Amino acid sequence: MNSNIWVLMSADSVALATTLILAALGALFTERAGVLNLGIEGILLTSAITSFIAADSSGSIWLGLVVGSVLGAVLASIHAFLAVTLRANQIVSGLALVIFGTGLANFLGKPYEGKNIETKILPLSFGPLSDIPVVGPVVFGQDPVTYFTIALALASSWYLFRTRSGLELRATGDDPATVDAQGLKVSTIRIRYTMAGGALVGLGGSWLMLAESAAWHGAATTNGVGWIALALVVFASWRPIRLIAGAILFGFTLQLPFTLQAENITFIPQAFLQMVPYAVTLVSLIALSRPGSSNALGAPRSLGTPFVRDER
Repeated sequence: MNSNIWVLMSADSVALATTLILAALGALFTERAGVLNLGIEGILLTSAITSFIAADSSGSIWLGLVVGSVLGAVLASIHAFLAVTLRANQIVSGLALVIFGTGLANFLGKPYEGKNIETKILPLSFGPLSDIPVVGPVVFGQDPVTYFTIALALASSWYLFRTRSGLELRATGDDPATVDAQGLKVSTIRIRYTMAGGALVGLGGSWLMLAESAAWHGAATTNGVGWIALALVVFASWRPIRLIAGAILFGFTLQLPFTLQAENITFIPQAFLQMVPYAVTLVSLIALSRPGSSNALGAPRSLGTPFVRDER
């Protein structure tokens, strides 16, 4: 067994966790406000291709990240308008966003199919620390966005559970009538955090494009990461810090088939290994959708339920 392959796999798992953490954080903030957004996959795809186009046209990776994040917020605002303002069915609205985002991304990306971007986000150099066996590539071999993402998840936990604004956010998802009674506008809070969540998802899609893929390959660019991010929120019980460990675990399962193939380990079918992350995702979403199960899992009590002031 080649230990170097497994070290590289571990480093790649942490790297891939960047997109998962950002997308899951975006979903977490949205759901903490009481809005269910199943359109994460569509936002990821559209942000990925727009960030690619922006970076390719301008030569600036960082401009690509900004453009992808802004587009994520714009797409999320559409969902917020339908789900919060018009009180449309949030599941239908989210799935429509997936279809719309996928179609728009494929349309915009057709001229760029298979094209590589000349520059990409590179890992930081920590000198001798990066050469430490095992620890160096995994801990000190990541790019600045990855370190920022982990710090953001830690800061998000402090924000949610240690600040007044975080308390208002959690209350909006659990008991919006009480928030309304305090003189706060529930719809404004929900729209604000839905858009903020969309910006985080957009950043995740942009990073995946500009750091991991560096070439546009249609829907295969995200490969269902958005759905995994939704399941990751359930696994983490809507707590940001738990997202970090869960994202690395999912990243590990996504990288495992390639590592076993490199090690010539063939007694486990490749198709089965590739199926595992998505099977777990499906089970999680089914568990969340069962009557009464969402509360048992720790979900916000008013998740997916429109707030109507006269009915409180």
